[in-house]
Amino acid sequence: MKEVTVYAPATVANVVCGFDILGFALNEPNDILVMRTVNKKGVTIINKDDYNLPTIPEKNVIGAALLALLDEVKEDIGFEVESTKIIKPGSGIGSSAASAAGCVVGANHLLNNRFSNEDLVRFAMFGEKVASGVKHADNIAPCIYGGVTLIRCIHPLDIVPITSPSLWVTIVHPQIEVKTSDAREILKKQILLKDAIRQWGNIAGLVVGFMKSDYDLISRSLVDVIVEPIRSILIPGFDEVKAKSIDTGALGGGISGSGPSIFMLSKDEATALAVEKTIIEIYNKIGIDFHTYVSTINNNGIKVIDNDILQHK
Repeated sequence: MKEVTVYAPATVANVVCGFDILGFALNEPNDILVMRTVNKKGVTIINKDDYNLPTIPEKNVIGAALLALLDEVKEDIGFEVESTKIIKPGSGIGSSAASAAGCVVGANHLLNNRFSNEDLVRFAMFGEKVASGVKHADNIAPCIYGGVTLIRCIHPLDIVPITSPSLWVTIVHPQIEVKTSDAREILKKQILLKDAIRQWGNIAGLVVGFMKSDYDLISRSLVDVIVEPIRSILIPGFDEVKAKSIDTGALGGGISGSGPSIFMLSKDEATALAVEKTIIEIYNKIGIDFHTYVSTINNNGIKVIDNDILQHK
């Protein structure tokens, strides 16, 4: 029986104007999965946290992703997974993606890496459908590939890794829950052409800004005229956090995923820490419990450690 420990990072999706198509991985926090093979088809899930997530595979993000993978495995093999969630469900920093992506990367390692990264994204999207009702990859792709990724297309799947400059990320997670399915439900079904044109310009500008390490272009492009104005009403203090963070020196930012977490990008650690201090002052005044994180972008994605190797050291 082979066993691995998987560290699956939090991610920021949408990245303001890139709804469902842009995302990047963080260096912290990380979910932890301990996975081992078993000699029969199927998935057994053991929760090692207090979130009381379903253990029936079809109703669990991990189970749905692994069942999709096992559909393409001919051997009589299955997986047992011990899941410790550090990334709180409903936080907006890719909790479900960490579970879905982490388990398929771990499974692939146990299967001697027979599947490509694109295959793993495809499997993990079945987990995201359990969580939100929609197969989307903007959290999963950076989790698996690392760094910043562009989902050019879902059908057929086309993932484009994007080079980016050194950036620091300040995250605040207000301790309220915003379900992805609910956050999608309130979005407009139709948008004005002038808004779409402005959004396309910002998306293109942001991608070019990343690739050219043009901080000013990144800052100018971190504008969302379609989704953020609607979703931000679900997040207490959002407008003040964004405005005062930019005044403190942040390049810009917005809602992480569907919220309630907010992210802000900065050029350097000193600015990111100053932004964190500003955000803490705002939420202490509002009186809502919250957590903050300051991280660089994780360019490596999910980390897998072979427990057999550890035991022999």
